[in-house]
Amino acid sequence: MQRLRRLLRQRSARRADGVFVAEGVRVLDAAVAANAPIEAVYYGPEALVAPVAVALLERARQAGLRVLALQAGVIERVSGTVTPQPVLGVVGRVDVELESLLSPDLVRGVPALVVVCVDVRDPGNLGSVLRSADASGAAGVVCCDGSADVYNPKTVRASAGSVFHVPIVVERVPAEVLAALGAAGFERVGTMPRGGADYAVAALTGRVALVLGNEASGLDAEAASYLDTSVSIPMLGRAESLNVAMAATVLCFELARRRRASGGDAGDPTGIARLR
Repeated sequence: MQRLRRLLRQRSARRADGVFVAEGVRVLDAAVAANAPIEAVYYGPEALVAPVAVALLERARQAGLRVLALQAGVIERVSGTVTPQPVLGVVGRVDVELESLLSPDLVRGVPALVVVCVDVRDPGNLGSVLRSADASGAAGVVCCDGSADVYNPKTVRASAGSVFHVPIVVERVPAEVLAALGAAGFERVGTMPRGGADYAVAALTGRVALVLGNEASGLDAEAASYLDTSVSIPMLGRAESLNVAMAATVLCFELARRRRASGGDAGDPTGIARLR
């Protein structure tokens, strides 16, 4: 239990062990379905009276995973949430190398979208970006040095399972990432609160790397120097700007809309390709 507490609370412990904690039925169900490297699943007595949790535990057993019961109150003592989930699992890291997102075979009839997070500090925001990137069919997300930990429990929970769906690159220098994406033919598009092209009319027709900056200060000068263009979302009300995760959602789905309007992937009946 001490190890679980460390993994939930310390980034250094997660990095040293190469694992993280996934909490809740939805997130663990996604991990099982994705054949993620799950070390063990733990559950408290409360899980046995929740049908969805019981079904998850059965799926985990059928998959050959270790499923271990905990005494009442143990999860509450190790969890950092106000209302702890009745099930949690210890899972191996699932991040990939940047080079895997640069390969031409990621594109299946439509231009690829990669989301790049540069100094996105809030774990909840980062998790929401992962969820929107996944839902809109992005080829992957790059979480550069300085951004929140992808494996922070808050990030994992906010992703609602998308941490196991969309390829994720972590702990890379922003300049190196942006240079590599440019060399691979991606148009590097920065998001700005104002001053960029209106996102609704910007071209953005090829392979796009959507670059998100810090919640308070945006993109720094070095990152901005690598951009090919920038876009903004016009504000009609009095709000100064959108939350970074909300802005990412608007832009990711605008690109998804364009792919759908142009016919998308011929092998995808929805018209929105799962770009992997």
